[in-house]
Amino acid sequence: MSILPMAPHRDPERQCIITCALSGVVANRDQCPAIPYSPEEYAAEARRAYEAGAAVVHIHARDPLDGSPSYKVEHYRAIRDAIVDACPVVINFSTGAVGISTEQKIAPVREIRPAMAALNMGSMNYAKYHQQKKSFVFEFVFPNPFSEIVELIKAMNEVDSKPEMECFDAGHVANSYPLVDMGLLKPPFQYSLILGVTGGIAPTIDSLIHMSSCVPEWSEWELIGISRDQWRLVAGAIAMGGNVRVGLEDNFYVEPGRMAKSNGELVEKAAHMIRDQGREPATPEECRRRLKLKNR
Repeated sequence: MSILPMAPHRDPERQCIITCALSGVVANRDQCPAIPYSPEEYAAEARRAYEAGAAVVHIHARDPLDGSPSYKVEHYRAIRDAIVDACPVVINFSTGAVGISTEQKIAPVREIRPAMAALNMGSMNYAKYHQQKKSFVFEFVFPNPFSEIVELIKAMNEVDSKPEMECFDAGHVANSYPLVDMGLLKPPFQYSLILGVTGGIAPTIDSLIHMSSCVPEWSEWELIGISRDQWRLVAGAIAMGGNVRVGLEDNFYVEPGRMAKSNGELVEKAAHMIRDQGREPATPEECRRRLKLKNR
């Protein structure tokens, strides 16, 4: 045990909560064959992640027939039920989407009541840039106005789903301050610091240090590193006492040139990195205790 004074959310000796983002919505099996489509595939991937050290799984639902993104309650329910039967991980639903209503975004959370639900904390340009072609692969505006954020938080609070605040820039962390002052967000807070999306903060250790310094002391925070910058940022977050997210939503590769065959491979690497720094992956039970989660 270190004798250094350390805020709990920056303690590099506490257990590290690993979240695994199983599928995402942008990629498909043409890009990565391991991405799950059916409830049974989600359950198998969740179990692999859990056995490798994940405490939480983050879910974007898909239509099991063709793998297209789905926002239907029945698809979320089928995936959730299959995962619950397979392993004891904490379940986190996405609410992030473009072109659908707020009610469509929150309906699976209202109906199924997961332990956690993602909450995007600000509007932004969202793009992918191709350096060799000197052009954007895609681009769009990702709108998340305060009015919708407030509506989503109220709905999450009604069903005891912990908001997981997804922050793509330091300003998104600051967007939480008035919501805390209004009494809508209640400690312990959960912040996800997302680095590497074009339109958000740059994927550097300096950015991670700055964003994590904006997080209130009575919080949990995790690093979400996108694509090839992920593993360097994961190492930094572990050293800083943070938690980490990995998975096929964020990055396909275990190392340069070697695509993961499952989410479990990515979690296994993160767990190894955590242990290399003298920490241990947190269990689902430890995650529930620290975040004071009420639902499954």
